[in-house]
Amino acid sequence: MNRGLTYLLLLFCFCESYAQVEQKEVLLLMGSRFEINIVAEDTATANRGIHLAKAEIRRIEQLISSWDANSETSRINANAGIKAVKVSKELFQLIERSKNISELTHGAFDISAVVISQLWNFDAEMEQIPEASKIKALKSRINHQNIVLNKEDNSVFLTEKGMRIGFGSIGKGYAAQKAADSLRYKGFNDGLINAGGDLYAWGTQSNGRPWQVGITDPGNKRKAKSWLSIRDQAIVTSGDYEKRTLINGKYYSHIIDPRTAMPVENNLKSVSVLAQNAEMADALATALFVLGVETGLYLVNHLPQVEALFITSENEILTSNHIQLHTIEQ
Repeated sequence: MNRGLTYLLLLFCFCESYAQVEQKEVLLLMGSRFEINIVAEDTATANRGIHLAKAEIRRIEQLISSWDANSETSRINANAGIKAVKVSKELFQLIERSKNISELTHGAFDISAVVISQLWNFDAEMEQIPEASKIKALKSRINHQNIVLNKEDNSVFLTEKGMRIGFGSIGKGYAAQKAADSLRYKGFNDGLINAGGDLYAWGTQSNGRPWQVGITDPGNKRKAKSWLSIRDQAIVTSGDYEKRTLINGKYYSHIIDPRTAMPVENNLKSVSVLAQNAEMADALATALFVLGVETGLYLVNHLPQVEALFITSENEILTSNHIQLHTIEQ
């Protein structure tokens, strides 16, 4: 699925003087704006943590890139309908988890939906809806069940020629989670990584307070509509208010439903997901937007340690059962 950009985000930081310092670096990784915040006992240590995080994110990018002809993902795609490709255990397990999320969401999330970007290109000015015959032809290549996994040799086979997989709907969340996990393993107990709107925070800020994250008002990106405190959690927002196209007087969302190969049409502006893992939050944010409020809330309320916030086109806020949300009075 062509996920595009996701948006949260205001980070409220209190700046009293504490023994620890917080260093931040903003850079372009995986085609997105990454913000890495590390809290440590001194500046040099914090900077070392930032360096380690960047190295891990670049490693993940190399692993899942479909633009690098030498990557494992590209080799899988190049051999679609031809043969299975042996891959690293890490990539195999990421694909396996992706298929599990497809099953969980009844196909609202599907890493094979990347093929539809051949028709719906929201980075360029589109003047007409793609022909129905072309949409139907590409839709036949979208099916997570046609991604065949063999655990015995960690091989992946796309059964249909022309199939592809891509990680635009889960990759940044996975990279943020892996970078945070590697830093915690190496003794960095506090930090925050914002991967183009896919955010994971652990520990606390340098002042000892929880990380506080604002949910952007879809009607005004400079204002937060609500906020919540997070610790050892991820929050990811998926919305159609930033990236869409106008064709014959009608706006089409960049978020594509894998089941129809068409842009999603519902009454939602955005969906934010709070979870223990950034990878899961990333995938679910897109899937819940596709599923809509009623089905999405039903799913979330049956998932452990997952919460969600929906903002409708009428600016109504609807939440799952146990989210601790603080609304900002306008």
